Amino acid sequence: MKEYPYWWDTLASLPHRSAEREGGSAGGSQDLPHKADVVVVGAGYTGLAAARRLAFAGASVVVVERERAGWGASSRNGGQVLTGLKLDAATLVARYGEARARELFGVATAAIADLDAVIASESIACEYTRCGHLQAAWKRSHYEAFGGDQALLARLFDHHVRLVPRGEQRSEIGTDRYHGVLVDDASRALNPAQYARGLADAVTRGGAAIVEGVRVTGIDRAAAGWRVSTSHGDVESGDVLLATNGYTDGAAPALQRRFVPVGSYIIATEPLDADVADALIPHRRVVFDSKNFLYYFRVTADRRLLFGGRAEFGTADPETTCRAAAILREGMLAVFPQLAGVGIEYAWSGNVAFTRDQMPRAGRLDGVYYAGGYAGHGIAMATHLGGEIARRIAGEPITHPLFDDDFPAIPAYSGTPWFLPLVGAYYQVKDWLQ
Repeated sequence: MKEYPYWWDTLASLPHRSAEREGGSAGGSQDLPHKADVVVVGAGYTGLAAARRLAFAGASVVVVERERAGWGASSRNGGQVLTGLKLDAATLVARYGEARARELFGVATAAIADLDAVIASESIACEYTRCGHLQAAWKRSHYEAFGGDQALLARLFDHHVRLVPRGEQRSEIGTDRYHGVLVDDASRALNPAQYARGLADAVTRGGAAIVEGVRVTGIDRAAAGWRVSTSHGDVESGDVLLATNGYTDGAAPALQRRFVPVGSYIIATEPLDADVADALIPHRRVVFDSKNFLYYFRVTADRRLLFGGRAEFGTADPETTCRAAAILREGMLAVFPQLAGVGIEYAWSGNVAFTRDQMPRAGRLDGVYYAGGYAGHGIAMATHLGGEIARRIAGEPITHPLFDDDFPAIPAYSGTPWFLPLVGAYYQVKDWLQ
């Protein structure tokens, strides 16, 4: 079993590049410059999208990455580009009221449109498709609640989904484990590592520098604006953008007190026979279920089943990844018992970042720009918010519903998520009771 993302091995098919188990960047690492208009910390979707936009605006930009471009969640996720936000429509309305909920849902829709535009304008080959998604009801009561979701989405957001009852769900998913499904035809899927690679290529074509293997150790005010201290020397810059999301560390203590890293885990099977793969998810949609401790899965272009979830509730590391792989295999077989004889070829993990209210944010903290907190819904939103915060850095007088310069820290939290096992236990009990 390969303990790195399946997606990394698909990079070998891209021109002029070979597969790299470190994740892979675009065009190799450059030397670290001594000065830049903007230093972007983190070469995931957020940082790369911001660097691309800033380069278009004429700024000199250096992106520093302690691993390789796209190494983190940007090449470790399931490749699901979902409509909406982490919070469902009913929760948005209950928390914010109808007008604000409509505005926030509109941001999520705009984020997917931005992703469409970036992929098209940069001709990024990343298996991008509008396949739609399924939300599978873990319990009968969950499916009954889908009816209210369907009505609310249509009335308030002009967003239309359809329901498939349990007796007919095999037209969409080859299992009897669920109690019906909700179908949303507007969601997309892509190969996340190929998208990260293509976005990095676009950044370097635009004139920005991506410097890999460089750890940021401190960010301090200086005469020119900021001094970014790194393992390879200092860089003076006018502005700094923190685009570290679930990998934020002590070099950015203010942001570390606001983002909670949570591990997400995925296994991938060996390639399946065509008839088996077609029976699992006939229309090749991406799928997630209605549990709090949810499963998410899809079939890849070469007919593997990718099956992921919060199998452990903590930050990702090699030890938890091994345990999680066994847990996920059990979960996969509970959903698809017909895969009992199928081998698992890949198992990996990565960190996503949650905010206290599970809403993404971008803005400025103590003079330093930031964006993140996507709660596992980051492909489109990171692309969008990276571009939007870059517009603000470039001096455009824009406002945005998710901009927050007064983003409060989480009480009694300094960056070590000691409370995650308690949160995980709480959600497991909720899944059992509801």
